[in-house]
Amino acid sequence: MATVAASLTLKSKSPAQTRRIGARLGRLLQAGDIVLLSGELGSGKTCLVQGIAQGLAVPDPVTSKSFVLLGEYQGRLTLYHGDLYRLEDPQEAEELALTEYCAEGALVVEWADRAWEVFPPEHLLVRLEISGAKERDLTLEARGDRYERLLAAFARGRRRRSQRGQGWS
Repeated sequence: MATVAASLTLKSKSPAQTRRIGARLGRLLQAGDIVLLSGELGSGKTCLVQGIAQGLAVPDPVTSKSFVLLGEYQGRLTLYHGDLYRLEDPQEAEELALTEYCAEGALVVEWADRAWEVFPPEHLLVRLEISGAKERDLTLEARGDRYERLLAAFARGRRRRSQRGQGWS
């Protein structure tokens, strides 16, 4: 895995705020982007993916893919939503060839830590941690030039909204 070039930690106080963070991120994604999610059960990974789908203008509801390893949603870009929770062996993820999908759209993978070795070293990693009943800490880690630029654009938008006294809406 590539070293972390830049990181940003955010506090979310509700599932709705986690979705707004995801929507902001989704608006910045481009074809070929890979976003890997890591966090324990209930940490907000699916809420974040729902927000990313909103940011990509996906009209269909996004749900947990616990029984389907890969979902596909059409929006501004195609969202490929992977969920490796039920993965028995990292080899299964390799056989799915997940990263080949992202050339046409954006790939977002929940439980990516179950198969780190199948993903390219350059990606955006989002670590979600439970910090309260409804609060979550989200740490976005850029690994590679593209993701440093993505994280910088995300941070610029955050500062502008903060200066205007607005939240993540």
